[in-house]
Amino acid sequence: MNVVYVLLLTAAGIGLFGLMSSVRVITQYERGVLFRFGRVRSGIRGPGLVLLMPIADRLRKVSMQIITMPVPAQDGITRDNVTVRVDAVVFYKVSDPVRAIVDVEDYNAAVGQVAQTSLRSIIGKSDLDDLLSNRERLNQGLELMIDSPALDWGVHIDRVEIKDVVLPESMKRSMSRQAEAERERRARIITADGELQASTKLASAAETMTEHPAALQLRLLQTVVEVAAEKNSTLVLPFPVELLRFLERATPPEGPRTPSVSNGRTGSRPAPAPGILDVDQVAPVGARASC
Repeated sequence: MNVVYVLLLTAAGIGLFGLMSSVRVITQYERGVLFRFGRVRSGIRGPGLVLLMPIADRLRKVSMQIITMPVPAQDGITRDNVTVRVDAVVFYKVSDPVRAIVDVEDYNAAVGQVAQTSLRSIIGKSDLDDLLSNRERLNQGLELMIDSPALDWGVHIDRVEIKDVVLPESMKRSMSRQAEAERERRARIITADGELQASTKLASAAETMTEHPAALQLRLLQTVVEVAAEKNSTLVLPFPVELLRFLERATPPEGPRTPSVSNGRTGSRPAPAPGILDVDQVAPVGARASC
């Protein structure tokens, strides 16, 4: 009896162990590929419980989630002979679990290697300006280059993004000087356009003031008011040239000049004012005595 109990317990243990080993759980984001005696069974096992035949069956689970793979930075030379260092990131997922398990040993490593070689190839085919400002087109080209071999492995490339472009320090300084020169050129053009427009307006204003002289006087008074508002101690008032000419015409001519002898030289000098004694007309004292 003891031997029978032992055999029964052993059989029950083996049966329980076989039952536990023949049951697998597949989560929602996974799919299962079933191998029976080394051959792939038709049909992909979905999420839930999966019963396996002990010893004969083997289950491989494949994640169907999108995988994010950073591509290591790659050194390369652009088409315009500039050394750069570029890194990227690849987003992909498995579209065919059977091909991802059967056709390639490790699809993650395969996608990573293809991404690195494609990134170097896209660097050599592009200019520096494209890497800096036209990344959308480069991302699309890089995605096509990686997706072409990945389709044979049952992998779909969702998108590829270039993350960073590292330039040499000398190139950064050159680009800084170029950008500064470009900004200075734009500033000079804007200033020249402003001066051109201002000169046009001033010419139009001058024509208007020529037709209406009163406008010039009004502008003069307005300028005086603006200067006076500054609380300055000195006020510069322009004097019209026409007024100076009027005063010059209204000023009487100078009086007659009389000859005078001074130090033996004869010359004309202005007549003395009333009530002032002319010294030259008075004879010296010695001369009157001799007479």
